[in-house]
Amino acid sequence: MQSINPLKSLVDSVPFNRGVTAIILFAAGLVGLETYPGLLEAHGTLLKQLNQLVLILFVLELLLRFGAEWPHPLRFFRGWNLFDLAIVVLSLLPGLGEYAVAARLLRLLRVLRLIRTLPDLQVILGALLRSIPSIGYVLVLLLLLLYVYAVAGVFLFGSNDPFHFGNLHKALLTLFSILTLEGWVEVFRIQYFGCGRFALPEPELCTAPQAQPLVATAYMLSFVLLGTLIFLNLLVGIVVNSMDEMRKTLRQPPTESEEVSEAVEERLREALALLQRLKQG
Repeated sequence: MQSINPLKSLVDSVPFNRGVTAIILFAAGLVGLETYPGLLEAHGTLLKQLNQLVLILFVLELLLRFGAEWPHPLRFFRGWNLFDLAIVVLSLLPGLGEYAVAARLLRLLRVLRLIRTLPDLQVILGALLRSIPSIGYVLVLLLLLLYVYAVAGVFLFGSNDPFHFGNLHKALLTLFSILTLEGWVEVFRIQYFGCGRFALPEPELCTAPQAQPLVATAYMLSFVLLGTLIFLNLLVGIVVNSMDEMRKTLRQPPTESEEVSEAVEERLREALALLQRLKQG
């Protein structure tokens, strides 16, 4: 009978993974402290030593996970292990001289290792990756909507509001901000009442004020309904559906060892039932 690798039991245990999560959070805190120049100047040596300690712990964790795959060490080089290995290797790059800023940014990548230790984050990340193709088609439709409304906005409101609809790229930027429902009421009022009543951010641009209440109402409300309430909710629906599919995928069938143990238990039950029948006979 094959013996169970004690390292495998260790790296799969809840306390071990909680400890790794705590180290990752600690590393994230260290990176945050380095954003304060005064603190970095006063305790730079201590922060550097703590970063070295975190890196040593990460390397030790990878060695334990590598040893847990013995006698099949090549199984280590797959899945999330490759992700962790890449981050640790990048963190080992030199952080002196011209590489100092890059080294700090690479240390920030350690926070991403929370995805490995928190299963719910894996579900969210997997759902986002699965939904990319569908999201791409929705974004294409959204870009077409933005383009059509931007061109129409330039023709309709360009003379009244050159600041927001003076040309195509200004109109696209305005409509993109409206998608977030940020400041759309102010833009709407300028077109509804004219720039003479509601001043532009740059008042000198208001040279031909023109109030268009009906056109502005139809234009703005239709864009908000289509762009915000339909397209953005459609994106949310795609992600939610992908998360549901991801959760179903993560419900893996029984492993080979579990199937063997179930088969052994079934054989034992049959043997006991046979012995009872022989005793009764």
